[in-house]
Amino acid sequence: MSNRINLAKVDAKAMEAMVGLEKYIAQTGLDKKLYELIKTRASQMNGCAYCINMHVRDAMKMGETDQRLFLLDAWRETTLYTPKERATLALTEAMTFITNGHVPDEVYNEAAAHLSEKELAAVIMTVVTINGWNRIAITLRSPLD
Repeated sequence: MSNRINLAKVDAKAMEAMVGLEKYIAQTGLDKKLYELIKTRASQMNGCAYCINMHVRDAMKMGETDQRLFLLDAWRETTLYTPKERATLALTEAMTFITNGHVPDEVYNEAAAHLSEKELAAVIMTVVTINGWNRIAITLRSPLD
């Protein structure tokens, strides 16, 4: 494996911009467990081992159950997730695989029915941010901690 740049050292302002998005999300009041579900699910879809590892551990520290984390990639097949979580996970998937027909109205409308406008904005920005982090970690081959 070839050595990749350390983005934080090469361009600290780039990392500060990403951290700025995280600071915005933190101040929105978005439920922390929902935040970790979003981050974990998008990371699973993108195949980002670094971010899956980080967000599963963070979710477990917050009290998320092993079972819900183990079954997150099959959330549609279980009754373990609330309607709000299910709507959020569907939006997360549609936004992450944006080339699969964009975000369908029914997915967006279901999320909007379960989330306040402020929550919806925070969810959208969380999905945008984790997809950015995934691309950085995958491109730079970030090692697991």
